[in-house]
Amino acid sequence: MSHRILVLTGLSALAAASVFGQVSNAPAKPAAKTMARTPDGHPDLQGVWTNATLTPLERSAQFKDKATLSDAEATAYEKNDLKTNDIDDPNAPLLARAGSAGTGGYNNLFIDRGSELARVDGVKRTSLVIDPADGRIPNAARAPRTRGGGGGGQGEGYAGMSYDSIKNRPLAERCLIGFGSTSGPPMLPVLYNNNYQIVQTPDTIMILVEMVHDVRVIRMNAQHAPKEVHKWLGDSIGHWDGDTLVVETTNFNEENRFRGASDKMKVTERFQRVDAGTMLYRATVEDPVAYSKPWTLEYPFTATAGPVFEYACHEGNYAMQDILGGARKADADAPKK
Repeated sequence: MSHRILVLTGLSALAAASVFGQVSNAPAKPAAKTMARTPDGHPDLQGVWTNATLTPLERSAQFKDKATLSDAEATAYEKNDLKTNDIDDPNAPLLARAGSAGTGGYNNLFIDRGSELARVDGVKRTSLVIDPADGRIPNAARAPRTRGGGGGGQGEGYAGMSYDSIKNRPLAERCLIGFGSTSGPPMLPVLYNNNYQIVQTPDTIMILVEMVHDVRVIRMNAQHAPKEVHKWLGDSIGHWDGDTLVVETTNFNEENRFRGASDKMKVTERFQRVDAGTMLYRATVEDPVAYSKPWTLEYPFTATAGPVFEYACHEGNYAMQDILGGARKADADAPKK
C-alpha cells in the first residue's frame, strides 16, 4: 500500500506502546474506588489508548483447539511471528503476500502491530474472537464484497478490481475511511496507527481514531436515528451498565458494513476500565443474514502517552492518478475488438 504517507515520528512513538497488561475476562465488576472518575461518577475513559497486538481476529489452524497459550508457548509464537513477518527481510512471507516483489511499500519503521499476543484473564489468547469457542466468525454464507476496506479492510475487496473510476476504488484507498475496521465498530487493530483518543462528557463520548482521523460520536441515553439514515461508522447510542460503557451501533452505510454484512447488522460494545493502564474491550456482532449466529471478540486496550499524530493520506500522493492513468494506458494498448 505504497500510496499511504505516514508520519514517521508518530510510528516511532507508537511502537513503544505494545505490551498488554493483565485483565479479567469475568463479568464486569465495579471499578476500584481509587480509579479516576468523571464529575458525574462514571469511570473516566479519557486519554489515549492503543490496541496493537499480534493476536489475529480469527484463530489459525495452528491453534485449532487452543484458545490460550502458556507464556513459553506465547513467547515462541511471538518470536517466530515477528521474524517471519519482518518486511525488512526480502524473504519474509509478509512481503510476498503484499505483492511487493522484492521492493515493498514499507519497512519495519512503518509497522505498529505490537510485539505480543493479547493477554486476558492472565493468559495470552490465540484469537480476538472468543465466541464461538473455535475462535472463528460463523459465516452463514460468503458475504458480498463491498468497497469498504481497501487492503485487508472491512469490505475485503477492490470492487472487482475495477479501475474505471476513482469512485470504484475502495474507501480506504480513497482515504474516506480507515482500512481493516480500525474505526469499527467493531474496532480492530491493523498494520499501523493503532492509537485512539477518547473524550467523555455526560451526553457524548468521542473516539478519535488515528487512522485517517476518523471520529466516532456516541450519543448517550439517546434514540437511534431513523433506519433510513446511514452513517459511515453507523449510529452509536451509549449507556452505562454499572461501571461499564455499553454502546449499540446500527444504521451502517452499505459501503462500510463489516465484511459486507447486511443492513441487519448490529454491534454491541462494552468498554470496561480495569485499571489505570488497561481497558477491556468486548464487541458482539449480530446479523442474521451474514452470520449463522452472533459472535463476540474481546481484547485489551492499553493506555499510552500519545499523542495521536496526523495521518496524511492523499496529500502529495500520486498513487491514485497513476493507478487510473496506467489503466487508461492499458486500455489504449489493448487489441481492438
